[in-house]
Amino acid sequence: MKKGEKIGVELLSVVLVAVLAAGTIVEKYHGNEFATTHIYGAWWFFLLMALVGIFAIYAIVKQRLWHTPYRLMLYGSVVLMLAGGALTAETGSHGSLTLQPGVPINTYTTDKGNTVELPFSLTLERFEVESYPGTHTPMDFVSRLSVDGTPVVVSMNNILRRDGYRFYQEDYDEAGNSTLSVAHDPWGIGFTYAGYLLMGLGIVLLLLSPQSRFRQLMKPTAVVLLLLVGIAAATAGNTPKTLPKATADKMGRMYVLYKGRVCPLQTLAKDFTTKLYGKASYKGLSPEQVFSGWVFYFSEWEREPMIKVKGDDVRKLLGVDGAYACYDDFLQHPDVFQQRQPMGGNMGAMPGANSTMQSKNLRAAGEKYSLVQMLSGGKMPKLFPVADSTGALGWYAQNDDLPFNTPDDDYFFIRKQLSYCQELVVSGDYKNLESVFEKTLKYQQKKGAQALPSVSQYQAERLYNKLTTGRWLPMVLLFLGLLSFVVTVFRSGRGGKGSQWVEWSAFVVVLVVTLFLILIFALRWIAGGHIPMAGGFDSMNLMSIAIGVTVVAMAAITKFNFRNTKTGAIVPSGLLAIGFCQLVAMMSGSNPPMTHLMPVLSSPLLTLHVTVIMISYALFFIVMLNGIGGLLMPHRAKEAKRTGLLMLYPAVMLLAIGIVIGALWANISWGNYWSWDPKEVWALITLIIYLNALLLFRDGSRLRGFHLFCVLAFFSVIVTYFGVNFLLGGIHAYN
Repeated sequence: MKKGEKIGVELLSVVLVAVLAAGTIVEKYHGNEFATTHIYGAWWFFLLMALVGIFAIYAIVKQRLWHTPYRLMLYGSVVLMLAGGALTAETGSHGSLTLQPGVPINTYTTDKGNTVELPFSLTLERFEVESYPGTHTPMDFVSRLSVDGTPVVVSMNNILRRDGYRFYQEDYDEAGNSTLSVAHDPWGIGFTYAGYLLMGLGIVLLLLSPQSRFRQLMKPTAVVLLLLVGIAAATAGNTPKTLPKATADKMGRMYVLYKGRVCPLQTLAKDFTTKLYGKASYKGLSPEQVFSGWVFYFSEWEREPMIKVKGDDVRKLLGVDGAYACYDDFLQHPDVFQQRQPMGGNMGAMPGANSTMQSKNLRAAGEKYSLVQMLSGGKMPKLFPVADSTGALGWYAQNDDLPFNTPDDDYFFIRKQLSYCQELVVSGDYKNLESVFEKTLKYQQKKGAQALPSVSQYQAERLYNKLTTGRWLPMVLLFLGLLSFVVTVFRSGRGGKGSQWVEWSAFVVVLVVTLFLILIFALRWIAGGHIPMAGGFDSMNLMSIAIGVTVVAMAAITKFNFRNTKTGAIVPSGLLAIGFCQLVAMMSGSNPPMTHLMPVLSSPLLTLHVTVIMISYALFFIVMLNGIGGLLMPHRAKEAKRTGLLMLYPAVMLLAIGIVIGALWANISWGNYWSWDPKEVWALITLIIYLNALLLFRDGSRLRGFHLFCVLAFFSVIVTYFGVNFLLGGIHAYN
């Protein structure tokens, strides 16, 4: 690429990135509709997109890309996708209609307020909310329709296509009415999908073509990093009364309705402890012991300072100096901490607390207060399955209102079970207490069989809970990664060979940790009944696995030649990267409860989308570390650039593929493959930025500039993942 063309690419990229980034900020403060109208839908933005298409066409003609099929396909795909987007904006329409049972309708209202007549009529026969067995948690939303007399079904991820129109399940109301979103895009989708297909073919040819730059870079080199992390200290003290560990474990084997699903009580105990204390264990006690202590020795545990509170104002209000308060401290201010809605509703404002952070800290403290209040009031745990007069199964706590048709024997068992357990605890008769727990488990298996998880799910969840009670993993990984990195870089900087035993030790740790994380991933998959990819914690675990697999694969490519200073540092770098991802997972909530998947997320495209995106982010992470190494050790900058480019190609390609898969999923689920949501926009910004690295740094010069670019470019990944989640918001942000 000539100098003038490079300047043009850089200028266009800077302008495009600046406009897109500004659009996400405008959307933050003025909403998606305003940003779509005044930025993404403005005439000058269309002109900017047209310039991108013109540049792609210019490159095809100027560089005669028909002689290089994979480059022709990649540039051509950009033209087709831009054309598809323009056609969708100009000729397509999107709107909604509300159906009442038995009332035919043949019109819908567009997002612009226009009324469009359909060439057919739809009639809602009935609307149903399908729930997971034995619970009230929605599994799917189903509209049973007739279209000109032909019966059809519309549900989440199951759309209706008719005469160029597509109908998606959008909403419903308690009256049995169903709202469908409608999409009509006669031209845009064809061009857009053709662009997706052409891009996929171009990527495949790029990987296979011997003339491609990627194939010429298939000589692995080094990756390096400098990262410093502190280690937190644990506290200890006198242990309050609780059940023996074996007895508490028996209690944890019972089932409970929690977070809309039936699971081992062990899961509730673990989350209860983590919610109050910030960790899954307390003073060496298991989660089951902590939970049973609160159940059977409440008067002692309510004076135990184990409820973690944040914010100086909240601590001052409670009258505590440190980070922990006891339940008695909260009882001095019941009006302030009382939740208006159980577990997460609006709260009364604390005097003087007018900032967002203070409000957040107060709300978090109130949630913990309400959690203990529910336990002390007999509204938790919900251990007892009872069918009502219609046969619908519900789960109830000791003091809940039971169905009027509850048999007398069941009624008295439910009302007296925990009271009898309390008597056994007072007398120290733990053998009979365990017998009561076992009888309760048999009662649950008899009365609630249809709602219970399978044996494999039950066992997987219990094993998962036992393997994930500690928070030591990220600290150990960061310490070992930093230690191995210092040794490797120190010897490499002196021009000597890397310490082989250090590299092998680091490799073994990476391999073992990766296998452990894969096991944790599999257990969450089995226990939850769906692939765990729908939250921030799960995505960071997936990124850790992706980094681990990448490091192991690259070490295998180098034939484990850790004596070579050009390849050895990849292992400690990967170890540090995994430790960092686990640290972020820990800080973002650590081991959140498994829940039933939202109906809209029940799509194989979600799994593929998240997997591909996480692998690309993992590769960008390693490219960033490699860039730091190239800057710190100039004598290895050339080899580091080769390594960076080698990983950049698949990283950029996977990001592009991940964005396309996400667009396909959105189109199938909502009828709109691009909504200018901040997460989508920043993923596009990241793709544009890293594409520039491939376009502008193809030759062997500008070593320092390349490495500096790769380090700074990773900021876009940080914003895409963390900035959107915590600052910009949007429909993709993790809650």
